[in-house]
Amino acid sequence: MVRQTGNIRAMGQDNGRLRPPQAVGAVPESLIQTLWRNRWIVLATMTVSLAGGFVFIAKSPPVYTSTSRIYVEQSGPRILTESEGVMTQSKNYLYTQAELLKSMDILSAALVEFDTKRLKTFEKVDNPIVFLKKQALDVSVGKKDDIISISCDSPVPNEAADLVNAIVDSYISDHTKRKRSTAAEVAKILNKERREQDLPNKLKAMMDFKNKNLALAYEHRGTNTIIETLDLLRTKMIEAHLRTTEANSVCETIKTLSTDRAILRQYIETELAKGLYTSTTNERNEIKMKLEQLEDELAEIESRAKPDHPWVRSLQHKIDRARNRLAQLDADFLQAQVAIAKRQYEVAKEDEEEKARLYEAQREQVAQLNKQLTEYTVLESDYQQAKNYCEILDDRIKAFSVTEDAGSLNISILEVARPPAKPSGPQKAKYMATASFFGFVLSVGLALLRDQMDQRLRSLEDASAILDIPVLGAMPAMSRKQTVRSMGQKVYLDPQSSWAEACRTVRTAVFFGAPKNKAKTILVTSPTPADGKSTLASNLAIAIAQAGQKTLILDADFRKAMQHKIFDLNHQDVGLSTILAGITTSAEATQSTQIHGLDLLPCGPDVPNPSELLNSDTFAQLLEILADRYDRIIIDSPPVMLITDARILAAICHVTILVVRVDKSTRKTSRNARDGLLSIGANILGVVVNDVPKEGHHDYYGTYDRYYGNDGADRNQPTKKEAGEREPVAGTILSGAGRFGGSRV
Repeated sequence: MVRQTGNIRAMGQDNGRLRPPQAVGAVPESLIQTLWRNRWIVLATMTVSLAGGFVFIAKSPPVYTSTSRIYVEQSGPRILTESEGVMTQSKNYLYTQAELLKSMDILSAALVEFDTKRLKTFEKVDNPIVFLKKQALDVSVGKKDDIISISCDSPVPNEAADLVNAIVDSYISDHTKRKRSTAAEVAKILNKERREQDLPNKLKAMMDFKNKNLALAYEHRGTNTIIETLDLLRTKMIEAHLRTTEANSVCETIKTLSTDRAILRQYIETELAKGLYTSTTNERNEIKMKLEQLEDELAEIESRAKPDHPWVRSLQHKIDRARNRLAQLDADFLQAQVAIAKRQYEVAKEDEEEKARLYEAQREQVAQLNKQLTEYTVLESDYQQAKNYCEILDDRIKAFSVTEDAGSLNISILEVARPPAKPSGPQKAKYMATASFFGFVLSVGLALLRDQMDQRLRSLEDASAILDIPVLGAMPAMSRKQTVRSMGQKVYLDPQSSWAEACRTVRTAVFFGAPKNKAKTILVTSPTPADGKSTLASNLAIAIAQAGQKTLILDADFRKAMQHKIFDLNHQDVGLSTILAGITTSAEATQSTQIHGLDLLPCGPDVPNPSELLNSDTFAQLLEILADRYDRIIIDSPPVMLITDARILAAICHVTILVVRVDKSTRKTSRNARDGLLSIGANILGVVVNDVPKEGHHDYYGTYDRYYGNDGADRNQPTKKEAGEREPVAGTILSGAGRFGGSRV
């Protein structure tokens, strides 16, 4: 009936013992419960965050924002004809222009008109350009209207408007200056080509020849196929020659760009804005962004460090290297464009030569006709060719003349910046919302950090998840003002309380999980002291006795005996120690209590070697004898983690109940206690969670407490009167441990 201690078997080798059901997957504690438990941390953090937001808003000076809106239209001059190529529009150029508005050159030119030291906008600012670019200035492109908006923040309304207007004027002036030189160079080449045609002299030569040969006036050429073919070839040759000239002008224009780096850069930006993509486009954009970051960083460091500082030299070296690489990319791009233009010129030249060859062949046929007609036709053909070519050149020159002042972009100021009437900042709602958000995030983080660092068990689910054993019951929190006797006999003295009902729930779990014919000896222990194991042991024994089973409480805690205090009985004369020493019998040492069917075997006088007593064959024989007399034996033992007594008893008893206390028992200690019991083959029936708060107790037992008061007592029924005190049984106190073989059990 009782397992012997001579050979403690490993867990899993005892085929005849009870096996508790596997723990159901525990539900982890919710975030709301964690936050509620740390609500004061959350409240304090949110309060400090909101207070900081209020202080920031109160101390922040008013900010005024002035905005100017401009419309930038891409409409550069066409050099190629519509049949030879179609120019594509790209919206990316708007973002390029927006970045140009924030470039160092534009901002530097705009700030030349101001004395930055007297402006309140740059008060306490070492580098006005960096401050303007990084903080005060905002340039954005509209998502629906393609309008560029330039805004500036300043503590003075007039300064905000003046700065915005100055930046817009600087941008327009810079753009006009860069574009005018390119358009003028192309127009110069076209004018030179037009003069070389010598149109007036060709007309005079044709008219003189016709006057000398009056017969040409009567020549009818309407049905002359040779002449018609010659006219057609003349037209084709003119078109081919025009394409050759245009290709040559483009090639010469591109070559001239290499002499002016600013014009070259603007030409490259214009070509890229048209949608032209090269293998170095991404690299070029990355280098430009990196160069801009390095220049900004250099500007910030120069305001704090000397020019010969290592950081300054290092940044200057990086900037030079980036500029050199960008220049190399520009040179490669220009070289590629020159190669493309040369190839286009060569193709056009070959086509022109082919047309000229066909034209000359046709002229040889015409030469067989009247010599005078041939000569006149040649003169007329040259004149018409020159005339048509000059007309086309005039159209191109007019186009360049129209766009010469505006370049390839038409810039229109839709709205001039004006001093704002009301401040735009600080935005109270935005700052308070930000403070609330960061305060909430910080409070949640602090709550989770505190909860992670605090290893105490918090709830039933926490205990079940950590220990991975069934939860037999949850004992509600009990007032600490009660005496040891009132707490230890709660089921008897206050049977209608929620605590008593919880204890009866544990009793039901024991009955169904450990039938009395297979689990008569029940050990009640805990990981550490003050977890409530003695209180649970006494109340569980009372509940079992009230259920009609003859029950014995065996106090095996020689270190800190409590059961004699709970039942107000004497343990100094007789008890477990005197039985094991052979001084008294179990019948003499067992004392009756005021509860019907419940007896108590106290620990007896103190002994110096309790572990040896509990690990003896005599104690095992005693349990067998007591198991024959009683239906259930509840054994109160010392904590598991302090001494080895609990493990010795767990190896002998049929089942073990582990008691943990909410907000006291730690996860590590509870897990180590469970592992220690399992390591010696203990059959853990389950865990009882003690001192559960009211909210956790409601989750487990519903709404019982609404029928009772705050202390759990039923207001409609009187408390049972305490039974009369029993006289302690007299006996001999043993001061030492004797030989156990001859004990009288």
